Amino acid sequence: MAERSYALRYLPIFEKDLAETVDYISYKLKNPIAANNFINDVEQSIMDRLKCPESFETYPSIKYRKYPYYRIYVKNFVIYYVVIDDESDDIKIMEIRRLLYNKRDRSKLI
Repeated sequence: MAERSYALRYLPIFEKDLAETVDYISYKLKNPIAANNFINDVEQSIMDRLKCPESFETYPSIKYRKYPYYRIYVKNFVIYYVVIDDESDDIKIMEIRRLLYNKRDRSKLI
């Protein structure tokens, strides 16, 4: 049996979350270096997780979900993603869905 590979896909809402966070750090906190470092940390965390995205604990949810959510912690933020099995290929898709501040009420956002 061949080993599966994982493709990476970002939802537009994740890109919006990331842009808003980076803008806040750059302009509101006036720290563009920290904003750039944050982008690098997010990117590196996602790429590290892409090697084995299903090897981690799922996010406990009271809602029914077709695909369970997983989490990646980056500083005070959490990246939420799912793994979608494309049975037509031997490829699974790691779909990055949200980036949220850790203290936010996630129940209404994901």
